Amino acid sequence: MWGGRFSGGPSAIMREINASIPFDKRLWRQDIRASKVHVAMLAAQGIVSEADAEAISGGLDTIAAEYEADGVPENLDLEDIHMTAEARLTELIGPVAGRLHTARSRNDQVATDCRLWVREACAEVDAGLAAFQRTLLARAEEHADTVMPGFTHLQAAQPVTLGHHLMAYYEMARRDRSRFADAMARADECPLGSAALAGTSFDLDRERTASELGFARPTANSLDAVSDRDFALDYLMAATTASLHLSRLAEEFVIWASQPFGFVKLSDAYSTGSSIMPQKRNPDAAELVRSHAGRIAGCMQALVMVMKGLPLAYAKDMQDDKPPVFEAHDLLALSIAAMTGMVETSDFQTGRLRDLAAGGHSTATDFADWLVRSLDMPFRDAHHLTGAAVKLAEQQGCDISELDAAALRGLDPRLADADLPDLSVEGSVASRMSYGGTAPTRVREAVKRAREDMT
Repeated sequence: MWGGRFSGGPSAIMREINASIPFDKRLWRQDIRASKVHVAMLAAQGIVSEADAEAISGGLDTIAAEYEADGVPENLDLEDIHMTAEARLTELIGPVAGRLHTARSRNDQVATDCRLWVREACAEVDAGLAAFQRTLLARAEEHADTVMPGFTHLQAAQPVTLGHHLMAYYEMARRDRSRFADAMARADECPLGSAALAGTSFDLDRERTASELGFARPTANSLDAVSDRDFALDYLMAATTASLHLSRLAEEFVIWASQPFGFVKLSDAYSTGSSIMPQKRNPDAAELVRSHAGRIAGCMQALVMVMKGLPLAYAKDMQDDKPPVFEAHDLLALSIAAMTGMVETSDFQTGRLRDLAAGGHSTATDFADWLVRSLDMPFRDAHHLTGAAVKLAEQQGCDISELDAAALRGLDPRLADADLPDLSVEGSVASRMSYGGTAPTRVREAVKRAREDMT
């Protein structure tokens, strides 16, 4: 490719470091699609003949069929997917293949291919997250009445319902989907026709090219178009946030499946055993999802560091944009599928969840709220009195909900004639009727609303 300017070939090391075909071969579908649209536009503009355009398009179809059947060959001398496809096209149709690269550069070519790939990746992730949401909704509805401990600082705080807990992850996934939708919207501009950096002197129809490739518009500045990788960063940042949410749920499954908690029994399909301890049932899928979040965040940081100090326009550093995007996408898709499967197949131990929800004086706040409502007590006074009740319960070796009326009334004379509240965990969750609260009625409403939003 450099024969007109260089008299010698690259060293073996240069040949290896310069080649990207081992990873950018993944772009072959996008590359051939964009090339076909480009040459059709060239013909429509009278820049190449119809006959040449038909020969090129037919050759590209042949190459696509070959790659689909046998994969993309890796010849480091050809460097990348663009030259690999062009070399094969030349073998198939001869010198006319050289007309394909009229009015374009590998700079705008790869930027276009990558945008097409990232948009498709966003759509794939969105479909996976939607399936994850539907699974969460099904299990949340099933467990709208299942009482469990709610935690802060991993300490028992207040009782909640399992359905409400699962719906929290539905909301996280909803925000994740919105981030990928935003990434797709910002990537909805076509770089093709920007050439190397300055545009081209050929009379192109960039609006046609953009439209036929499914973009809303062509990019507005050729320098920016070939050097922009914001769309890849947007994808990686959205992927990082999504992976953090999956990791949080994975961590909860790891904790919940442990014997001290015993909240859930993971299915055989998402568990492994031990090579030495026959009794073991390890939550390996959840642990790997948790680990994948770190790798995905690392991919995001890797591209940030590649791009952080690059002057305009294109630099070879940007060849390293693709491996982190590809790796993050594969890990995220696998993590979404794994967590969807775990949620769907897990056996939640409802009796154990209810028993532990009642521990740790979890309805103490209900008592304080009752004092405010029934006795018109300032909340700080109610908080103090409730703390005294908790202390008394600990001295008697019972939960606050188990204190008898005489014990409670002995704490404050204002309680002498009051009808004491129901401090059961069922009464507690049923009372949390504020919008977005954990009451079973609210959970069912949230599930119904969510299903309507997803239709």
